[in-house]
Amino acid sequence: MLRKIEKNELEQMLSGRKDKERLDLSNCLFEEMDLSGWDLCNINFDKSDFRNVKLDGADLSGCSAANAYFKGSSLLGTRLRDAFLNTADFRHCDLSRADISGADLFAAALHGAKLDGITADEKTKYYYPRCPAKGAFIGWKVCFGRRIVQLLVPEDALRLQGTTHEIRVNKAKVLSVRTEDYSESFTEAHSYVNENFWYRTGEWVTVDHYDMDRFTESGAGIHIWMDREAAVAYLG
Repeated sequence: MLRKIEKNELEQMLSGRKDKERLDLSNCLFEEMDLSGWDLCNINFDKSDFRNVKLDGADLSGCSAANAYFKGSSLLGTRLRDAFLNTADFRHCDLSRADISGADLFAAALHGAKLDGITADEKTKYYYPRCPAKGAFIGWKVCFGRRIVQLLVPEDALRLQGTTHEIRVNKAKVLSVRTEDYSESFTEAHSYVNENFWYRTGEWVTVDHYDMDRFTESGAGIHIWMDREAAVAYLG
């Protein structure tokens, strides 16, 4: 159950803290309020909901908003420097001209978000793609029955990566299909998601209607990982 915080209550909390001491406002509900330009830095907002909240130009630097929900909220020009935003849900939010320098966005949901003029730097984690932008590379995926498929992604393949370790490509060649412990090899395996999509050793696999939005994590494409251990860990 989320604790609802009213605007005047939040204002009193902020005015009463000394030297921007860290406030714990996790598991809270902020709804239908305008906090534009407010100093909200160094606050724990983990698992909190921001529903139709205007945060334009606000300062959330150093905040933690892990698994926070920003449905219908605006973060135009918001400062999120060094913020911990793991699994935060920003889908369809306006983050234009926001500053995410040094922020950690692992698994943050950005599908449909406006990101024009956003500021990031070399310390920003998981915003820029980590997969090779050019050239061929090896990828891995786990298919039905925990069969581990090794794939060659060619130089001309389309490749996209959002805020996780997962990569989506539009074509690849199957190099091998083996058990997790390498004790047995197979000639084929089929996808967990689509039982009619087969990976056969020595053959190419391609995807029609490839989704070009890199932040659509479940979009159409061949979902792979850069290393074998990450592919296995994905299914637990």
